[in-house]
Parts: sequence; structure tokens; C-alpha cells
Amino acid sequence: MLFKPFQTGLLLALSAVFFSPSLFAQGEEALIRKNLKERMPHIQPIDEVRRTPMSGLFELRVDGTEIYYTDATGSYLLQGQLIDTKSQRNLTDERVQKITAIDFKSLPIKDAITIVRGNGERKLAVFEDPNCGYCKRFERDLAKADNITVYLFLLPILGKDSLEKSKSIWCAKEPGKSWQDWMVRDQAPVSTTCDTTALKRNTEFGQKMKITGTPTLVFADGTRVPGAIELAQIEKLLSKQP
Repeated sequence: MLFKPFQTGLLLALSAVFFSPSLFAQGEEALIRKNLKERMPHIQPIDEVRRTPMSGLFELRVDGTEIYYTDATGSYLLQGQLIDTKSQRNLTDERVQKITAIDFKSLPIKDAITIVRGNGERKLAVFEDPNCGYCKRFERDLAKADNITVYLFLLPILGKDSLEKSKSIWCAKEPGKSWQDWMVRDQAPVSTTCDTTALKRNTEFGQKMKITGTPTLVFADGTRVPGAIELAQIEKLLSKQP
């Protein structure tokens, strides 16, 4: 988060009618930007200002993916979840999912380890660190999924040992097996060398896409899921593939 004084709250949307961002006067957006720039300079720059379904409430998108809410004059700032009580939808989560989605076709597949199970017709990309405990738990669940192609992007962000393990796994004769041996069976990868510039490109791609934790999952429809999820959730999201 960009600042701490605001505790997460729950905002209840009493209307299910969405307003187009173009419908509110430019003067309102200008006033919001002006006042927040003067009063809250540490949350600048503001990427986007949009109306929400809740009368008088505006959404602010900051630093690419951070969502806040304010009134029409920028006098109050809220951080929390906007819920449509009629449809029982979390509008904040929906917005975050939309703005953090990754075009699956844009993934640099050449820098991934490809693991195919069954017919491989379902697609999933994962960004993982070999020393990530949550990744190990996730891999044990993912190993139960069949008919799937997994594009594994090694993302060594947890220190020097993570980088060394990633290099050994990437350079292994069978990288997919080496990865599974380590993550599922606790068999350490054998140290070896090769061209590992793909790992540097993975790190740069992760920074560009603001992938800050592992595991991070990207499904074929662009949905991004941060954190380890269970097999049932994996299967549910795979079933939504285009």
C-alpha cells in the first residue's frame, strides 16, 4: 500500500447502475486532482478518475493498480471494498482483476519451462521462486491437475540461493523434472551452468507487470491470481478458458 493512515473499510454501493466516466464534468475531475495533489502529494500521480455506482463517490486509480475512493471535491479519501448489495458483487475486486489482467499471448513463453500433462489442452502460466514455501504447497496441488500445459517462469526474488537454484533448474537436462523433483519431492537440483539470461528477462518482466510475490498465476483469459490456491479453485478458473 502507498500509505498507512487509512484502514480498510467496507463501502456499500446502494445502486447497481454504472455511470460512464465521460458523464461527469471535467471540472469535477480537475478539482479532485487539484485538491489531492495539494493535500496528499505522496499518492501522486493519479492515473484515472472514474465515477462509481454510488452517488457522489469517485474511484481513483493510482500507481497503475491501487484503488482508492473520494468525494467530488477530493475532501475525503477512502481505501476499501465497494460492494453492490443488490447483486452481491465486489466491485473493487472486479476492477482490480480487470486492470491487473495480463494478455496471455503477450507472455514470453520462450523464457518459461513448459510442463505438459495429459493432452495439455488447458493453459496456465505461473511465476514461482524455488525457495517459496507457498509455491511448494501450490505445486503439490497443481500436480493433481491433468490435461494441462504449465508455463513455468522462474522468478528468483527471495535471495541469492533462489537465483542459484533457478539457474540449476533452468540448465538441467530436463528442467521440468528438475523443478518437480525439488518442489514436490525435495530433491535438490544438481548445480550446472548454461545461458541463464532468461531469468534476468523474467525478473524484468515481473517488474514491468508488477508481479511482486510468488506464486502468481495467469490463466488463458488473462485472469491474474496472486498466491497459492487449492486444486478446486485452479480447476474452476481453468474451466473458464476461452
